[in-house]
Amino acid sequence: MRLSKYMILAFAGTVLLGSCQKDLLNTVPNDRISTDIFWKTDNDATLAANAIYNYMAESPDHFFGWDNMSDIIFTNPTGPVEAAIKQGQYDALNSRIASDWNTYYTGIRGANTFMAHVDQVQTTNAALISRLKGEVRAMRAYFYMRLASLWGDVPLITTELSLAASETVKRTPVAQVWDFVASELDTAATLLPVKQTDAGRITKGAALAIKARAMLYAGRYDASAAAAGQVMALNTYKLYPAYKTLFSYAAENSSEDILDVQFLADVYPSNIFQVLAPRSVNASSKWVPTKAMIDMYEMKNGLPITDPASGYDPANQYANRDPRLSYSVFVPKDTLPNGKIFNSLPNSTTGDAVGSSFVVSPTGWNIKKYVNKEDLSKPADGGINIMLIRYAEVLLTYAESMIEQNRLDQSVYDAINAVRQRSDVNMPPVPTGQTQDQLRTIVRNERTVELAFESLRYFDIRRWKIAAAVMPGNVYGLTYKDTDGSLKTVVVPGWTQTWTDKLYLWPIPQKELDLNKNLTKNPGW
Repeated sequence: MRLSKYMILAFAGTVLLGSCQKDLLNTVPNDRISTDIFWKTDNDATLAANAIYNYMAESPDHFFGWDNMSDIIFTNPTGPVEAAIKQGQYDALNSRIASDWNTYYTGIRGANTFMAHVDQVQTTNAALISRLKGEVRAMRAYFYMRLASLWGDVPLITTELSLAASETVKRTPVAQVWDFVASELDTAATLLPVKQTDAGRITKGAALAIKARAMLYAGRYDASAAAAGQVMALNTYKLYPAYKTLFSYAAENSSEDILDVQFLADVYPSNIFQVLAPRSVNASSKWVPTKAMIDMYEMKNGLPITDPASGYDPANQYANRDPRLSYSVFVPKDTLPNGKIFNSLPNSTTGDAVGSSFVVSPTGWNIKKYVNKEDLSKPADGGINIMLIRYAEVLLTYAESMIEQNRLDQSVYDAINAVRQRSDVNMPPVPTGQTQDQLRTIVRNERTVELAFESLRYFDIRRWKIAAAVMPGNVYGLTYKDTDGSLKTVVVPGWTQTWTDKLYLWPIPQKELDLNKNLTKNPGW
């Protein structure tokens, strides 16, 4: 997607060149490229496909905003539009909802235009056009996966529409949308290479991994397990050996990375450091972990902290925990990117102390994933890539899909244990002989801790239908020893959350309802 940034600029330049005509009564519109002069060359096809990548390229705020709408991230301050969604206090006018609908359908419009015109190209490279078709089909399926996951029934549009026609479309049953997604990704996988020359482009493995996720979301577990198995059978991907450095510059484009957003400092920069790191390193602590997330990390012996035999000590809450906790979260006594010690305890006198200002973490923790010392001097101008899909997710998707079918063979244990026993994680393997319910609990917790802060939790709690249990109430932070020696737990002040069943689907944006009277509302909205 770094490539797409350059290509979009080139695409815009072509528009400007096309408008320089001597005959002002016969001009090419300056806000688009006419089909009279486009769709001629291989480069035209490449530019058109590259432009669609822009609608998959999530900004850090948008990416981390997904988890903020769940139980594992809190937004600080509470101004972002995702905060209202997190609280269950929003409606069809919410700008995040309208923006996502518009983004996905704009991407779909671009894909439909590409598919309608690309065969007009007088190509000298049939393999290139075939590959680009595969990329565009996969992206269109990705957009529909998001739409179906968030809204359920949505208009399924696969051809170019006039403005008038677009204002009369109806919602398609979600089962048909999932059928289309599966078919598109199957076709895309046959057109795509296992490896691409340019980083960030969709590959065969990426198309299959998208299908595995989509079918998991659709509850089509047989198809999901099969697609995940196809990714595994490619023998192209493997777990990166060190979870601790998986989100560092050194690990970019590693064998675990299946699909990502490619950033480049000074050219297409990322502000990940600025929105995640603690205040004392000149950052804003915008998206921070909650106690609900911290408590899901097991003890090093593999037992949950709620088990009396686990050895968990609330007064020493980070000792002997799953190593992924220390790799993913800044906790008190951690070393910061500037070499200083992080101390967020409310009774400390540091710049990170809970309650000391509105720009420190209100829970006492900060996200460590993607925070690298290379970005310390320019926190809003980083270049670290964001992984949209990585191999660990595929393994856990395979395991979950098999468990939901009650196919509890050794491959399920192998997939989960491969993730748990990454060399610098080395958690105890899941013992065989578990029941379906036991394995379901295990894989869901494993998915949450392994993929924490990677934009998946919101979708998970909705498809598992557990949001009503995990969302309502207060948001809590760290436990600390007060000056009187007693243990206290931070509570985010003035914040409570609610959940009702209608929130399992988003409302159709009000603007779309106003423009198209054929669109119906989701239940409860």
